[in-house]
Amino acid sequence: MAIESMDTHDEEAPLVAGISQSETPKTRTRDVHILSGAFLLVFLAYGAAQNLETTVNAEGNLGTVSLGILYVSFAFFSLFASLVVRVLGSKNAVVLGTTGYWLYIAANLKPTWYTMVPVSVYLGFAASIIWVGEGTYLTSIARSHARDTNLHEATVIGNFNGEFWAMFALHQFVGNLITLAVLQNGAEGSSGNTTLLFIVFLCSMTLGTILMCFLCKINDKEEKVSADSSVSFSSAVVSRLKSVITPLLDIRMLLIIPLIAYSGLQQAFVWADYTKDVVNPILGEAGVGGAMAVYGALDAICSLAAGRLTSGLKSITFIVCGGAFFQAVIFLWLLLKYSATSGVLGIVYPLLMAALLGIGDGVLNTQLSALLALLFKHDTEGAFAQLKVWQSSAIAVVFFLSPAITLQTMVMIMLVAIIVSLVSFLFLTVKVEKAFS
Repeated sequence: MAIESMDTHDEEAPLVAGISQSETPKTRTRDVHILSGAFLLVFLAYGAAQNLETTVNAEGNLGTVSLGILYVSFAFFSLFASLVVRVLGSKNAVVLGTTGYWLYIAANLKPTWYTMVPVSVYLGFAASIIWVGEGTYLTSIARSHARDTNLHEATVIGNFNGEFWAMFALHQFVGNLITLAVLQNGAEGSSGNTTLLFIVFLCSMTLGTILMCFLCKINDKEEKVSADSSVSFSSAVVSRLKSVITPLLDIRMLLIIPLIAYSGLQQAFVWADYTKDVVNPILGEAGVGGAMAVYGALDAICSLAAGRLTSGLKSITFIVCGGAFFQAVIFLWLLLKYSATSGVLGIVYPLLMAALLGIGDGVLNTQLSALLALLFKHDTEGAFAQLKVWQSSAIAVVFFLSPAITLQTMVMIMLVAIIVSLVSFLFLTVKVEKAFS
């Protein structure tokens, strides 16, 4: 009974009470700025490197396969990530998580099967704890900020997520501008320029890790470990596994999973298929950086705007449907009308696609985080673990399928996924609205 109660209504108390007494509304907003800036510095490097994997490490499909392995590992370790975050504390989890990204960039300086595969497996673990830690940390300080300032909780969660995801989305813009600047000055596929690029990325990641150390530490580790002190470690593991499995017994989570999976599919489509089959044949490797910079800029703008507009389930519904519409337009264009052309239109079309795909991604990132925080207040870690399990599983599927199927087939899969996820999500909103009324 003690284990079960720890996973339900008692769970919210440590999240709110777990904020340090020295925390004030001013320091919490400062922490949002620090967390957002640190993630920008880390992921501008990783995001740009990931965009190049399928073209720079194309021999033997090393780049595509290593990314597939990475996201399978990510999905597996996400099952245990909430336990690790509880033991380490959310701040320590995000700091430790950066080591996987650093090693992944370092492995790209000497990309072989012996370096990329082991590092990809470790990065899957690191990614699982950094994202569950981020979701837990941001939600915790948002709830406490709303309580202490007498603001509506959904509004504060939306604002905090909006700022974080807007800053995070800038990683595509900044990182790919760096890629464009470095690679366009060398010959196509120049190993010297690629090496210089990855060294710059390592420096950026190091700065981001240092910045994370300045986050105020919340007492979630101490509170939650003391709550588990009456049970053995094995019992704690079983308890955490229950917290991952329990959301799957909740109809709300089952209805959100298709949208979570679609969010992963559309991201992987951009990284694997859009860059390889749409941008690279026309604009080259340097052009991949330019197109993804446009993608990142629109992603950031829409993340910030969507976060500011979030006020509850109804607003989330309208925003998600709008973002899905823009992406559906691109998929229909690719399926029915698009063909590579020369001249100005050959440059404009891929950039326009990048802009609309970025709008959809920005919307999904902010709204999924806000939706999970609102619907699963008593099990934040378990909800965000589900987010990463299904999102990363979907991403892995795309990376493994990409070398084997055509662009047209992948686009058809995306259209089916967007229809299924929207129908499921709209059914959820109707069900929740009825429950409230």
